[in-house]
Amino acid sequence: MSLGLEGKIAIVTGGGRGIGWATAERLAAEGARVVISDLDAIAAAEAVASIHSAGGSAQAVPGDVTAVDFPDQLMSATQASFGGLDILINNAGYTWDGTIHRMADEQWQAMLEVHLTAPFRLVRAAAPLMREAAKREIAEQGRARPRKIVNVSSTSGTRGNSGQANYAAAKAGVIGLTKALAREWGPFNIQVNAAAFGLIDTRLTTPKEYGERLRWGDREIALGIPEAMRSQAIRLIPMGRPGTPQEAAGVIVFLASALADYVSGQVLEVTGGL
Repeated sequence: MSLGLEGKIAIVTGGGRGIGWATAERLAAEGARVVISDLDAIAAAEAVASIHSAGGSAQAVPGDVTAVDFPDQLMSATQASFGGLDILINNAGYTWDGTIHRMADEQWQAMLEVHLTAPFRLVRAAAPLMREAAKREIAEQGRARPRKIVNVSSTSGTRGNSGQANYAAAKAGVIGLTKALAREWGPFNIQVNAAAFGLIDTRLTTPKEYGERLRWGDREIALGIPEAMRSQAIRLIPMGRPGTPQEAAGVIVFLASALADYVSGQVLEVTGGL
């Protein structure tokens, strides 16, 4: 069955690793032309090279999604490379956990910046390529072709999670953004949805004792979660295991595909049965 992605132009933020990379790979395999944005320029270039080697079409635009001028740069590069935009996947982010009574303002603000403010700015910057393009199609043809925005949220945002007040608040906020945007841009045949992931195996959810450190601007954040907490979380999952990045990507690709042309304003939890 065709997913209707052949020739579509997609941006995937955080596309150099994990869920973002798996999503970019799947979109390219379905015939989409993919712009991979990532803070790590090397990871973005490697992802693009892998897609090219498989016969797909991709372009790397590395950068920091929290930088005020980056969204406009990303949209300009996408327009220059591929001539438009059909799909925007807001996936980039990281976690910086801590109990709320010990949480610094910087720690709180950092999560809002990357998980909520950055998607807002990216959507705003995408308006000429999505909303305005749709308006022209409606004026000329009576109807715009479908376009998609998929925001990555979390069950921390839908249910809360101890030690993640900052992350949970930001991910809950992106759900509100999703629902408001679905109403605003629905008349232009733009479907806006969110995928709220539970425990997915990425470098953000490896045992903290073995995790790597992320440098984001002048911050260095220890990634991962305590092994005891991870083990407890897995025991609660009815399917008995974390999800894979490829399984997470499948949900995003569904929401970005023609199969979801009448799905908008929704939040799909992906939890293994929780």
